[in-house]
Amino acid sequence: MKNNVDKKSIVRKKKIKLILISFLFVLFTIGLIVSLLEIFFWSNDNKNILKLSDDISKNTDIKMVDDDKGTEIIEDESLKNDKNNVYWQFIKMPLIDVDIEKLIEQNDDTVGWINVNNTNINYPFMQTNDNKYYLTHAFDKSWNDAGWLFLDYRNSKDFSGRNNIIYGHSRLDKTMFGSLHNVLSNDWYTDKSNHVIRLSTQIENTMWQVFSVYKIPEETYYITTDFSNDTDYSRFLKKIKSRSVHNFGVNVSSSDKILTLSTCSSNNKRLVVHAKLIKRSYK
Repeated sequence: MKNNVDKKSIVRKKKIKLILISFLFVLFTIGLIVSLLEIFFWSNDNKNILKLSDDISKNTDIKMVDDDKGTEIIEDESLKNDKNNVYWQFIKMPLIDVDIEKLIEQNDDTVGWINVNNTNINYPFMQTNDNKYYLTHAFDKSWNDAGWLFLDYRNSKDFSGRNNIIYGHSRLDKTMFGSLHNVLSNDWYTDKSNHVIRLSTQIENTMWQVFSVYKIPEETYYITTDFSNDTDYSRFLKKIKSRSVHNFGVNVSSSDKILTLSTCSSNNKRLVVHAKLIKRSYK
């Protein structure tokens, strides 16, 4: 009788073991299939974004334009007696001019074009009525997890606000803001010509001087767009400047307008670049 009980117990344990092994195998198989599908969709998204980006670049005329009578230099009073400051070199650099109207014909959400030296960032950027749509849609409005670059919906298209924010995904293939991480390297920092960002919109071409770059846990402070007064804004500028991993030696004050670039550094961190307006030319 005891032997029969032992045999039944052994059989039962074997069945349980077999069930557990089968269950784990099914979980592994499902996980593998899901991973392969994610890789496939990620690769397909990248392929589509690269093709779209190449098509846009080939069909977009980006001109370098010299200063003219309509060019406005945003003077920095603190540098009047410091003629060796790199600021004086920057304001002599040409602006970029892009036919935004032609891009608007393809997508009426188009706001402008952004160019960041020594990165792959050379794209049109968009704006819609939220900060979600272009996280999952490309320039042609097709569904794509690579998304596209876009201006914060709270900002004005004429960049009249104090803190103007452009977002984009950090893609491993370096598309969108994937190459923005270059700004953290010493090689990027030591080449001073990299410290300018150029925009072209329907109404103006602008140049912005970088003054702060850093990584930070996800927060909303650095993307503040409304400030109660100059003191509040000055406090904000002091805080975001103090976070920089590089010392750009740039003065910022409550009279400055700034551009903020924001992308993911990891699931819960952000890479941030801040630059101040130093030159503009109305079209």
